[in-house]
Amino acid sequence: MQMLSSDLISELLLGMRLDGLHYNRIQISPPFGVRFGEDPTRAQFHFIARGRVYLRTDSGVVHTLEAGDAVLLPRGGIHALLSDPSIPCLDVTDYSVTTICRRVDDIHACKAEQCRSTDTLIFSGCMEFDLGGMHPLVSMMPEVMQVGTLIDRNPELLPVLEAMAREVSTERAGFAGILTRLADVVSASIVRDWVECGCGDAQGWVEALRDPRMGRVIAAIHRDPGRNWTVEMMASEMGSSRSVFAERFLEVAGVTPLRYVTELRMRLASQWITRDRMAIDVVAERLGYGSQAAFSRAFKRTTGKSPGTIRSTKPARDGEPVQVA
Repeated sequence: MQMLSSDLISELLLGMRLDGLHYNRIQISPPFGVRFGEDPTRAQFHFIARGRVYLRTDSGVVHTLEAGDAVLLPRGGIHALLSDPSIPCLDVTDYSVTTICRRVDDIHACKAEQCRSTDTLIFSGCMEFDLGGMHPLVSMMPEVMQVGTLIDRNPELLPVLEAMAREVSTERAGFAGILTRLADVVSASIVRDWVECGCGDAQGWVEALRDPRMGRVIAAIHRDPGRNWTVEMMASEMGSSRSVFAERFLEVAGVTPLRYVTELRMRLASQWITRDRMAIDVVAERLGYGSQAAFSRAFKRTTGKSPGTIRSTKPARDGEPVQVA
């Protein structure tokens, strides 16, 4: 599998953000089955601090997780954590919770007659996962991404996982806030490793990223989306003729070069307007439009909505997102 260039990897990860929306510390006695994924647009993270847990996805695939394992489901979706694959499930929202701090709840579903050492300990997080202009990569990621597959390449993660296990188990002062940050770091590391390894066996648009000369063009576009790009300029970045470049770009990316630039700009504009609450005239200027009106026309033509409409339908979130550069 052909790897990506270091410059392109930097561009891919520059806009990555993981915004932890809600977390649960779960202490639960077997047998149990906990269902997640009420919001299919959110990524989900799970860390197993104690016990063996089976993760069953909506497709029916079952993964075995041991103590110390962490997994990221980048597209979320319905899934369950179970003490046995055949156990019936109860939705996580149906459990009684105690609030530990903002965004972190405690679920304590333990049988009084059982020894507490047999309880399973889990720390779970629902996250807004954003890859900036490279968002198409999210749809190409595996359904489940396990941290165990990258420990050999990233041994520095082992102390982080050990720290998570201690914080979940000992519940020292401030443990909840520390756990949320560690969960974000582990999740970001899982994504970074997948990108550094050439995006696994993903096909389609990723093939353009694996082509060194084409990857150089895509990195340049993402680095400066507001530049007045022409097909000639992009072909020059690749070091080929206009016709050869345009044909190759359409073949590997699935859209024409100029369409790619426009769609990238509109994805970025949507994120800046809704997530970052950036003024529309500032967005227009950053993306190279001569006026707010020209930008608004292009935005509506591409997305079917006006910039003002998307601003009013998605309020800003509380809390500071984690940005990984």
